[in-house]
Amino acid sequence: MLFFHLLRRKPEIVHFFLPAAYILGAPASVLARSRIRLMSRRSQNRYQKQMFWSGFIERQWHHRMSAVLGNSQNVIEQLSEEGVPKSKLYLVYNGVDLSAFGRQIPQQVARDRLGLSGEALVFVIVANLIPYKGHADLLQAFAKIKEHLPQNWALLCAGRDDGIGSLLQDMVEELGLTQRVHWLGSVKDVPSLLAAADIALLTSHEEGFSNALIEYMATGLPTVATDVGGNPEAVLNEQTGIIVPAHNPAALADAILRLALDPSLRQKFGTAAQLLVRERYSLEACVENYVELYRKILEEHGLKVG
Repeated sequence: MLFFHLLRRKPEIVHFFLPAAYILGAPASVLARSRIRLMSRRSQNRYQKQMFWSGFIERQWHHRMSAVLGNSQNVIEQLSEEGVPKSKLYLVYNGVDLSAFGRQIPQQVARDRLGLSGEALVFVIVANLIPYKGHADLLQAFAKIKEHLPQNWALLCAGRDDGIGSLLQDMVEELGLTQRVHWLGSVKDVPSLLAAADIALLTSHEEGFSNALIEYMATGLPTVATDVGGNPEAVLNEQTGIIVPAHNPAALADAILRLALDPSLRQKFGTAAQLLVRERYSLEACVENYVELYRKILEEHGLKVG
């Protein structure tokens, strides 16, 4: 179907964004003689370990692409290691519609909806319950510092349960965090959730470039994030948040406690984060980057740009 669609429509540019689309679409676009072919990778390439054949297949098509894009420098480096020439590599960061973020509702209103007091110190993590998101590390970190945190604190965990929810709930009980950790499941109104928080967290073991980090920053939240993928490109260490090693609950605990006990540092990082995200990670900036790239490639192929 895709092959015949490409033959009929004859698009100047065919752009593949996910592994399945690339693996299936690249040969169709080559057979249809599509003039310009682009591939974007939006995650680290660890998925190739689960689909051992995917890495081999993708490498066969890399040289047939006009350009190959990554959404973080880390992803770009992995693509280079897979044999993509530097002349074909482009970095385009994710962008988020920032209009919904930035504490459009007062913090207390957001907290009232969640049954939280105005005096509480509120942490938030937005990540589906998947092992590589590092929730277990986070719970262990809180267990290490629970006696040193302000008396009234809460951790809000938003995200779909992909199979480890019951294990994490058992951990909460074993670690004595039952009254502190709140599992919210999938949350539709993420801006309101973030408006209720003081400190944002992302504890992944792998990432391409996390939109959650952009949303945290757009809300003006200081962030503790792990040093994987594009995280240290989004969260500037000691400027907009704190970057810690992955798989390291002790380092995570130290960073969380540091922000928890220093309101002025939270304010400093949060303000800087909000300024940075508006300059670099808005949806408008992302779209403009794609437009400029398409224009450049079209001109390189001798095609007029309107």
